[in-house]
Amino acid sequence: MRIVSSVISVHSSDTAGVNSALYELGGMCVVHDASGCNSTYTTHDEPRWYHQPGRTYISALTENDVIMGNDERFIDNVVKSAANFPRCRFIAICGSPLPVMVGTDFDALGREIEFRTRIPVLALHTNGMRSYLAGVNEALIAFAERFCDDNVKKCSRRVNVLGATPLDFSVNGSIGSICRWLEEKNFAVNSVWSMNSSFEQLVQAGNAEVNLVISSAALKLAEYMEKRFQIPFVAGVPVGKRFADHCAEALKKVCQNGVSQKTAVDLRTPGKKACVIGETLWSSSLACALEMDLKLETRVLDPLEEEFAFTREGDLHVPDENAVEKAFAESEIIFADPLYKPVVPAGGRFCAIPHEAFSGRCFRKNMKDLCCKNLEKEFNIC
Repeated sequence: MRIVSSVISVHSSDTAGVNSALYELGGMCVVHDASGCNSTYTTHDEPRWYHQPGRTYISALTENDVIMGNDERFIDNVVKSAANFPRCRFIAICGSPLPVMVGTDFDALGREIEFRTRIPVLALHTNGMRSYLAGVNEALIAFAERFCDDNVKKCSRRVNVLGATPLDFSVNGSIGSICRWLEEKNFAVNSVWSMNSSFEQLVQAGNAEVNLVISSAALKLAEYMEKRFQIPFVAGVPVGKRFADHCAEALKKVCQNGVSQKTAVDLRTPGKKACVIGETLWSSSLACALEMDLKLETRVLDPLEEEFAFTREGDLHVPDENAVEKAFAESEIIFADPLYKPVVPAGGRFCAIPHEAFSGRCFRKNMKDLCCKNLEKEFNIC
C-alpha cells in the first residue's frame, strides 16, 4: 500500500500524454476506454479543449465488448467516426487498463482500420498505468517514424523545440517565450513538437541543425533524430536569466561541434537547502537557475517512473507519498505544485509552481512563465 496516495494527487497518465502530444496535428486520437472517461483526457488534462478544436474519440468500451472480445464494434465505430472528419491526417489508437488486461492487439486493430479507411494509423501501446511522459514519448516517436521526410536540407541555426505540451507548460505563454528567446539569440524555429506548429512543419523536422529538448518526454525523440538525421541536441529549459544565456551558448557550441549536451545536468551542484519536485528536465533546469541566480543549492525530487537522465548524485527518486514527505522535511525551501502543500512539514517555506500534469486545471491561472525571468522577483526568496 506504500504507493497509494492518500493526500497528494497523481500525474496524468500515458493516455493523456498521447492526446496532448498529437492534439494539434490534424489527426484523430482514439482511446479504447469505457464510456464517460473522456473528460479526464479533455476538460481536466487538456487546456486547449476550450478554445481550440480537438479530435478525441472514446470507444465507450462495455462489459459485453470485453467479455466477448468484440473488436469488430471498435473497428467499425472508429471507421465511421473517421469518415466524419474531413482531411483527417492520421488516426492514433491507444489503450486504457481494461483492454490491455484482456490482451487487445492494438497493432492488428491498427492494420485493419488503416486498410478500411486508407488513413495512416499509429497503433500505440499505452495502458493508463504509466505517466504522461511515456505517452508523449511514444506518440512523438511514432509520428516521426511514420511521417518525417528523409529528403531534407540542413539549414544553419534552425532549431526544433522538442517536448512542448500543455501538460508541462500549460498555455501561459511559456512556449511563445522560448521561441522568442531563440529568435533573439539569432536562431530560427524550425518546428515545435508539438504546440503551435503544423503537421507540415513537423514533417520537415530534419531540416534543423540542432534540437532543443525541454521535457524528458522528448529525450528519446531527440536521440532518434540524432541517429536518423544527425541532429545533435541541447537539453534544458531556458528559465532564469543566467541559465537561459548558458542554454543559448550551449546551442551555439553544439551547432559547431555536433556533440549533444545536457545543460540541466552539467552545471548543477545538488544540495539540500531547497528542493524542486516535478518533471525532471524542467526541475533540473530550475535548480540550475536557482543556483546561478540566487546562489541556492537545490536538489531535484523525481516523482515519475521515467529514466532519470537529468538527475545527479544527491537528487532523489520519490516514488510514493511517504518518500515525498520525508524528502520535504530535509529541505528549508520547497518548489512544488500547490497540491503538494499538505505534506510540507511545519515551518517549511513553500514556493508554488503549478504543474498541469499534476493538478490539472485547479491552478491554471497561476501557471508561471519563467523563461528568461528574474527569479528573485518571481519567488521573492531573499
